[in-house]
Amino acid sequence: MTQLDAVGDAPLNVARFSYPASAMLGDYLRAAAGLGPSALILATVSLDSVAAVVIGGFATLFGAFALRTALRHNTRLEVDDSGLRAIGLTQTAVPWDRLDRMKLAYYSTRRDRKSGWMQLQLRAGRARITLDSRLEGFERLVRQAAVAATARGLALTEPTAANLDALGIRTTEIRMDR
Repeated sequence: MTQLDAVGDAPLNVARFSYPASAMLGDYLRAAAGLGPSALILATVSLDSVAAVVIGGFATLFGAFALRTALRHNTRLEVDDSGLRAIGLTQTAVPWDRLDRMKLAYYSTRRDRKSGWMQLQLRAGRARITLDSRLEGFERLVRQAAVAATARGLALTEPTAANLDALGIRTTEIRMDR
């Protein structure tokens, strides 16, 4: 079998991205740190109804966070000249020629804004894909989305433009929405 045979029907210009396990480890540990003790308390301690509801609520919250983390970790992204596709439990596609919203936000974990992460939200009609900067190839995806936004003439908010500038992506040709 040749390399071309192994590729199958996939276009050759498709780039694939995913969240590395090392980036997701912190979320898995946070989920376990909350879910483990909550489940242990529910399973071993006799609680009155109010305490059981509170502890059960925590267990549910951390369980949902663990599920969301696992789903994100197992989602694969494919990008090409036609758009971006997220393939996981479900499949979502944002075609570049129908892109109607691009938002790039920065979330700081410190007051000095020196530590944090970015989140990219893309929308085309009802289809929406949200990515964060832990994704391998995040800057490349942001750059491609910015090119598509420029081609579509989308208006970007000032925070989105500032965050694009922080990544070294020129926003001088992108229309600004004030």
